[in-house]
Amino acid sequence: MTKRILHVVTNVAHYDDPAHRTGLWLSELTHAWHVFDQRGYRQELVSPAGGAVPLEPRALKFPNDDKTAKAWRADPAKTALLENTASPDQIDASQYDAIYFTGGHAVMYDFPDSDGLQRITREIYERGGIVSSVCHGYCGLLNTRLSDGTHLIAGRAMTGFAWTEEVLARVAKLVPYNAEQQAKDRGARYRKAALPFVPHTVTDGNLVTGQNPQSATATAKKVVEALEAGAR
Repeated sequence: MTKRILHVVTNVAHYDDPAHRTGLWLSELTHAWHVFDQRGYRQELVSPAGGAVPLEPRALKFPNDDKTAKAWRADPAKTALLENTASPDQIDASQYDAIYFTGGHAVMYDFPDSDGLQRITREIYERGGIVSSVCHGYCGLLNTRLSDGTHLIAGRAMTGFAWTEEVLARVAKLVPYNAEQQAKDRGARYRKAALPFVPHTVTDGNLVTGQNPQSATATAKKVVEALEAGAR
């Protein structure tokens, strides 16, 4: 049976200061989409509020605006997907084999406290599906609790955009919180690469996470590995 992937994207267009724009880091979606598409998986999008998805301006500049991102923006059918995403209440979690949280600093605002996303994530995870995230996407896992009341990430090895990378990206004073520390506070066994901005992934059972935008392809490939292993 064809695998189905649910990509989670943001609806937020700016930091606390509206003068500083943000949104979906497009290549984190397009790199993973390409990997899953090559496997013939069915893919759909959901966002906390449903509807339109803004794009992070910095992700649309060299070197981040790579071949897959440019191809997506040149394809009317693909751009339309980001203009009218589903909302969580339209999603039947039982229909998906994996959930993949994309990043961009915008997700720090609307991912953590979405009851709908938490429901979907919990249901996929508890029936053995794959829960995955890349970069700031792990903010969508920070407040997700399992049916027994424990945090999904408690005691689990994982990664995500590091505080060092926030500082180097010159946004440490703009972000609403330190996501790395918040993950640790919830009991996660946070791991990061020895160097910033290099591909790094962590797999712990059916939890697959990638550290930064450079990790999107590798993260998606780890998701494929986990799904294919489970199919045998």
